Amino acid sequence: MNLVARIAPVLVFLIAVTVIAELADQAKVFDVAAREAAHLARGRVWRLWLLVVVLATGLTIVLSLDTCAVLLTPVVLSMARQLGIPPKLFAFTTVWLAGTASLLLPVSNLTNLLALHQFEHLHSYLTVSWRPAIAAVLITVVVLAVLFHRDLRRTYVVPPTPPVDDKVLFWGSTGVCVLLGPAFVSGIEVAWPASVGALALVGLFAFRRRSALRWSLLPVKLVATVVVLFTLVGFLSAHGLQDVLSRVAGTTSELRLSVTAALGANLADNLPAYLAMEPIAADSPHRMMALLIGVNCGCLLTLWGSLATLLWRDRCDAARVDISWWSFLWRGLILTPLVVVGSVLALGG
Repeated sequence: MNLVARIAPVLVFLIAVTVIAELADQAKVFDVAAREAAHLARGRVWRLWLLVVVLATGLTIVLSLDTCAVLLTPVVLSMARQLGIPPKLFAFTTVWLAGTASLLLPVSNLTNLLALHQFEHLHSYLTVSWRPAIAAVLITVVVLAVLFHRDLRRTYVVPPTPPVDDKVLFWGSTGVCVLLGPAFVSGIEVAWPASVGALALVGLFAFRRRSALRWSLLPVKLVATVVVLFTLVGFLSAHGLQDVLSRVAGTTSELRLSVTAALGANLADNLPAYLAMEPIAADSPHRMMALLIGVNCGCLLTLWGSLATLLWRDRCDAARVDISWWSFLWRGLILTPLVVVGSVLALGG
């Protein structure tokens, strides 16, 4: 499969799902969801946190890790600040679950979409993904609960639900987001329902709020970065990179493959790490999933481990929440080995 044929559906999906997420955000879908979570939690931070865990996991699985890391992060940080809760609990919840919850469906991560052609069909992907996906989320939740146990004991005053300016836009955007879930697991090429959903929302906003339709909705920088990464890895692979990685990763141990992929992702971002190592893992579905565990769940040591993490850091900076490289690293050193090893063990179960 040539480069253009592989990259085109991925880029279409990336553009479409970003437009959907941005317009849904402007329709206050995520704001209302976060505030409803605050109401349901009835003043207890641990209940609110569990609801954010569910929301972050669901957004990552259905609308990709970028949606969770980029759009949910400012919402929950703003909510935490208004409620008087230390924001790092929610900051790390969104970025960690954006990575570790992104195994279940092909649409959850660009790496999964790239890997899909190595599986016979969607069912064969889900057959090997569901156990490590559940393990990765559960391990992440446990580690977060341990690290932030003091914050989870706090209480807060329940705030009022924010008003919705345009109920047509709100319910239309909510409907598109909800329908994407079954559409993405139907077996249809994911670029199609994402494109239909994006066009539907663009049409709705054109009638109700034309000012929201701007060229800045398109993730131009992200798309350009993906294209550059594809091209760069293709060049390096043609000049001996694959042979080096094959010797390091080995041919038998799935854990060794995952660890090698995780190290590569933390050194040079998870997309080029996946692309460089794909030929090494292409001989079996289990090795492909081990590779995805490494690049998806194992990229949480460095702030440049994935594009989503870089974008998340920008949102944290904009919200004046300081996340230093050391703060990110030492917490990642606790989570990453546990989630990679645990997910690989679940894969072999």
